[in-house]
Amino acid sequence: MSKDYTYAVARIRGRENYLLSGPAMEQLAASKSYDEALHFLADKGWGDPDERLTAENLLAAEEKKTWELIGELEEDLSAFDVFHIADDYHNLKAAIKLAYTGASVEAGRLFVTGGTIDPQVISRAIQEKDYSLLPDIMAEKAAEAYDTLLHTGDGQLCDVLLDRASLEATYAAGKRADNEVLREYAVLTVVAADIKIAVRCGQVGKPLDFILRALAPCEELNVEALAHAALGGTESVAEYLSGTDYAPAAEALKESPAAFERWCDNLIIRHMKPQKSNPFTIGPLAAYILARENEIKCARMVLSGKLNGLPDEIIRERLREMYV
Repeated sequence: MSKDYTYAVARIRGRENYLLSGPAMEQLAASKSYDEALHFLADKGWGDPDERLTAENLLAAEEKKTWELIGELEEDLSAFDVFHIADDYHNLKAAIKLAYTGASVEAGRLFVTGGTIDPQVISRAIQEKDYSLLPDIMAEKAAEAYDTLLHTGDGQLCDVLLDRASLEATYAAGKRADNEVLREYAVLTVVAADIKIAVRCGQVGKPLDFILRALAPCEELNVEALAHAALGGTESVAEYLSGTDYAPAAEALKESPAAFERWCDNLIIRHMKPQKSNPFTIGPLAAYILARENEIKCARMVLSGKLNGLPDEIIRERLREMYV
């Protein structure tokens, strides 16, 4: 018997009323200063009143609130592991580079929280070369990346191997997911990442074998064709995309890198919006998590822009479409 999510979705509907709308985000972007932007968010209930009002504290508090709410509504958070795989591979990269360099760095400065695997377990697996501590697929990728770094000293190649492994794991998790939202998130994440990789490789003149090694295979894109297109630069990638389901990405690419990044994030949010009328599955919970991540990312961009004195028009062009 499938789980009844009626109560959980009702709670989420109530919390959606507190999400920042497009006009509210515009108001935030119109703040005259960094401090004014901080207080705007604090007045909306963001942050922890017991902590000093800084961007770092405020945004961390909001991320914590999101997962505390989801934890109240869903005991088994493994359903949302697809959102955390990138954190695990970030920590794996950090652990490998720490082991390789022998640097003495405080773990908290390198590892991120929120992954599915304790960062200390990942660190121990690498330090002791006991890959059995890791899930099978990650263990295989960790051994390959570490051996590659030891034999070549090429940190970039190590990153490429693990970034692709992260995308492959995300894609596989999406394929296993029972919910359409989680599947769509995984697909769109990998598609967007592959396009970004192709564009970056084309801009710096990477050879075909490097590009093919970096791209994560997926059914939605012909990565071999995409890799060959990358050899011709951004316009060639855009031309390839114009014949796919992601043709609108071609126009965004031609406009600017910032426009393309915005298009990628907006695409995910647009695919999530139908969940606002779905009262019976885990989908609205997953969509709420992504909506919160999106507004926190936008708030971070605004606060960073204000802190660094960027013109308002530059900040506004980086804003994403909001869930509400």
